[in-house]
Amino acid sequence: MRVLPSVVIAVSGLSLLGIAGCSQFDQSLGQQQAVVSFQSGASTAVRMQVRNACGKLPNVSPAPLAKNVPLSQALNQVTFQINKADPADISRLQECLEKHKGYAGVDITDSSDNG
Repeated sequence: MRVLPSVVIAVSGLSLLGIAGCSQFDQSLGQQQAVVSFQSGASTAVRMQVRNACGKLPNVSPAPLAKNVPLSQALNQVTFQINKADPADISRLQECLEKHKGYAGVDITDSSDNG
């Protein structure tokens, strides 16, 4: 019966890992992004300008840039996190994007699009 306490501890540990995994899964639900595409030939400067200008809107924040890659590659598409954005916030984002040369379109995605 001395095995029982270690078995209980092991099962408890696995349960906690399972709960932590569910918590991370739950956090990913409802995640929304706006992925901006650009016309061929749009400069890195224009892409950065779009990221900086439109990333200051309410409930819109630019996703972190990839590290250890050239900036031009990291800005191939500009992505904004819009998890708390309502339709008005998304409309303001669209208006901001349309003001910039080189803008081609935006794709709004959420975690349910991946399943």
